Amino acid sequence: MIKFGTGGWRAIIGEDFTKANVQLLAYAMCKKMKDEGVEKRGIVIGYDRRFLSDEASFWMAEVYAAEGVPCQLIDREAPTPLIMYVVKRDKLPYGMAITASHNPALYNGVKIFIEGGRDADEDITDTVEAYISKIDPSEVKTIPYAKALEEGKVIIINPLNAYLDSIIDSINMQAIKDAALKVVLDPMFGVSKTSLQTILMTARCDVDVIHDRHDALFGGRLPAPNTRTLRSLTDYVVEHGCDIGIATDGDADRLGVIDDQGRFLHPNEILVLLYYYLMNYKDWKGSCVRNVATTHLLDAVAKGADQVCYEVPVGFKHISGKMDETDAIIGGESSGGLTVKGHIKGKDGIYAATLLIEMMAVTGRSLSEIYKEITDKYGSFLTAEADYRFSEERKIQINKLLMEEKKLPEFAVEIEKVSYLDGCKVYFKNGGWIIARFSGTEPLIRIFSEMPTTAEAEAACKAMGEFLGL
Repeated sequence: MIKFGTGGWRAIIGEDFTKANVQLLAYAMCKKMKDEGVEKRGIVIGYDRRFLSDEASFWMAEVYAAEGVPCQLIDREAPTPLIMYVVKRDKLPYGMAITASHNPALYNGVKIFIEGGRDADEDITDTVEAYISKIDPSEVKTIPYAKALEEGKVIIINPLNAYLDSIIDSINMQAIKDAALKVVLDPMFGVSKTSLQTILMTARCDVDVIHDRHDALFGGRLPAPNTRTLRSLTDYVVEHGCDIGIATDGDADRLGVIDDQGRFLHPNEILVLLYYYLMNYKDWKGSCVRNVATTHLLDAVAKGADQVCYEVPVGFKHISGKMDETDAIIGGESSGGLTVKGHIKGKDGIYAATLLIEMMAVTGRSLSEIYKEITDKYGSFLTAEADYRFSEERKIQINKLLMEEKKLPEFAVEIEKVSYLDGCKVYFKNGGWIIARFSGTEPLIRIFSEMPTTAEAEAACKAMGEFLGL
């Protein structure tokens, strides 16, 4: 029962996320690496703060040790981008993170990374699933973790300083020092505190932290930065006069931002701000990449600079792949993940947060002021979204209606075209759009719309939801 979605394999602890399945996955990776002739180059494993994450990394290491695959283990809570950094730095063929990212606390899972430090694409994960399907569980052998350490078959590493230095070296730290910004961090009980606090205090920021203790239940909240989960951060920013509030999800590959006025910045806005900053203040030139559910304001900014914005399916592996193909300078998604050329090729909420701080310091302006400059140039793109849970029976019915019969509701605006690249996306002649797609990480159908006004976006979402009987 190991199936990979857009963000790796995620499963309920004790149901499918079990010691047997974790070790079965590790054994499948060993067989794959041996068939590819890369097993001697080894693998790196890291883990987050979720229940059983550290134990699961030890379970995996026991299998690699038994199979003679050199295994580096980051034996401390590790941001997912740190693991990707090690894969890139050490030119490893693969890396693995024990995490379920922003899923509810009863989930855990595994992300696979490939050479260069990027998410494994479907070809890789489909192959891994095929290996698993052919394995008799009795084949899986292990060496006790303590013995594997003693014999040097598992090596403990701590690459955090090198990772932080790689970010510090790419950022205008002097500008941040001169700006003397007041920042509050919300790791959401996850793994970003040490990394972000170290970078920002090195840059002489005044840094406060909330929700930093180890809590495998994430304070009873979903460890995903959004308007509902960041109310405490919003209050803190306003009450303490902070310049910015920064939150990261459970494994720190995505971020959420509260501006100095206590306003939640949608990830769409963050992506647009950073692309605009790279081109207009750092003099970078290049295209950008977004997924099908991310703002088209990015397209307008790219067009204004005689560049191209490329659209790909949901899943960061598609973004990093298209960035490689097109030499794009930034890529991101509306769920809060982004990456920048020259850094690792996967999502990094820690790097993105630091770059936002640099932008504020260099420009001497608030994020809301810079965003207004952008919308004054390119117009307003306003969004609405809705998530719905469903039964397996309803999923089949909805999929048939949208993807097979290709039926659509009656919208209040004229349709230009329809795409089935990932879900059903309708493009309107007024420049707006709506998409309905099944989540690759949770049993949800997600509807997103972007229109010239919020009312139009909400109306489109309502029309689609009612049409699908949700």
